[in-house]
This record gives sequence, C-alpha cells and structure tokens, in this order.
Amino acid sequence: MINMTVGEKVWQAAVYMILIALSLLCLLPFLYVVAVSVTPESEVLRRGIVIIPESFTFLAYKEVFISHGIGQAYKITLFRTIVGTALNVFFTIIAAYPLSKKYLPGRSTFLIFIVFTMMFGGGLIPTYLLIRSLGLLNSPWVLIIPHLISAFNLVIIKGFFEQLPAEIEESARVDGASELQSLWRIILPLSLPVLATISLFYAVGHWNSYFDAIVYLNDSNLMPLQVVLRNILLNIATQSSESMANAGTVSKFAVQMAAVVVTTVPILIVYPFMQKHFTKGVLLGSIKG
Repeated sequence: MINMTVGEKVWQAAVYMILIALSLLCLLPFLYVVAVSVTPESEVLRRGIVIIPESFTFLAYKEVFISHGIGQAYKITLFRTIVGTALNVFFTIIAAYPLSKKYLPGRSTFLIFIVFTMMFGGGLIPTYLLIRSLGLLNSPWVLIIPHLISAFNLVIIKGFFEQLPAEIEESARVDGASELQSLWRIILPLSLPVLATISLFYAVGHWNSYFDAIVYLNDSNLMPLQVVLRNILLNIATQSSESMANAGTVSKFAVQMAAVVVTTVPILIVYPFMQKHFTKGVLLGSIKG
C-alpha cells in the first residue's frame, strides 16, 4: 500500500466527503418522490417536504393501478421493450457484421448512407405517411419496426467487430465454418460486453419512449407506460381537491408520485446488472485494434 502524507490523507477524505454529499443530493429527489407516494395527505400538507414519513399509506398505488390502466400499459411496454430490444440487437448485428468486412462490395457507400441518417431525417409528416402506407398505424408493431436499427449503435458494434483479430475467423474458415457459424459461435461470444451495452441503449429507449405512441396510436389499450404516466400527471393536475376526496386520505400529488415510482423502478432494477458492461462495451466498440 502506498504511504500517503497527512495532507494527502486529508485531501482524499475531503474528496470522499464531497462525492458522498453529491451522491446524497442526487438521491434526495427520488427519496422525496417515494416518500410522498406513501404519505397521507394530511401529513404532506402539514410538513410540506417529506423524506421520512411518520405514517404510511399505499392508497396512491391502489389508485394508480385500479383507476388509470397501468396494468395494460405495463403489458404493452414490456412487449415493446423485450421484443423490440431482441429484434433491435438481432438486426443491428446482421447489418454490422458484413459492414465490418473491408472486402464487402459497396461498403463505403453503405456507410455513407448510414452516417447520413444520423445527421438528417425525413421529417415527421413524410414519416407518418410512410407508416400509414405500410399499414402500421394503430398497431403495437409501429412502436418497434420503424426503429429496428439505430445508426449510432450499428457504428459501435461495427467498430467492435473490426477490432477483433482477423486470425480468429480465418482459423474458423480453415475448419470449415461458414460466415454465419463464425458469427454465432466465435464473434458473438467475444462481443458480450458491447452487446450488453447496446441492449441497454435499446431497452432504455423503448421504456422511456412516448412520442411515437402519441403520433401513431389512437387505441388507449395500446398506449405504453410513459403515455399513461403523462396522462395521469395531466389529468390529476387538473382535478380539484374535492374530486380526490373519494380516494380517502390520498392526495392527488401522492398519486402523481406513485405513478412516477411505478414507471421508474423497473428500469432502475435492471440497470445495475448491465452497468458493469456499459463503459467497457462502449470503449471497446469505439477503439480500433
């Protein structure tokens, strides 16, 4: 262990204290949201800012699940996140693998078109007309198919594939492996960090997305979680205190906070398991070996 002077120890302790304080400041808003969601209305009105409730009630969560269709929205969002992420990763790999080969005919032209889409888009109205002509309006697949491949994620995976030693695939070809066998049995097992990172990018994007559902969907039963959360926040904000009296001791503010918690916690649970691959995957995918 490196011997540190007294000044270095004091400086290190000060840095740790500052980092702990900043971490608590970042955590404080979320603690406030959770606390208000389980605090009776009378206590919220009396105390104002609640971090540790004196008494608890889960009426706000009951109100959210029973009266606002959160259950159906969860099904749509889980379908979109799970199926959409799987298809995203599959098609991104299928597109990135051939583009990582320098001997692919027209490779530079394809890459130019892909990078072009990162800077320029067709616009909302042409996109809507295209979606309508494809018959995807008011279908759950409209939340997945138009976003099958992200150009940014494709470039990251392509860069990762390029930095893998070419000798690995050459030895596989000598053993009689095809391109698909090399991809499935050799390349993908070596690419788990970057695949985990890209999966996290896609999953978080699906979970948090709401604008495409507002534009392309009319059926309330197909609305994802974030749209339902938006509607809850807007509807409850316009309700009077008297209209919430039927909910017992629960306040409309508590219902808003409960809706935020319900829509945020699942992705917070998943993120720590993926975080260890996050930085490593992005760096490996952006460095040429």
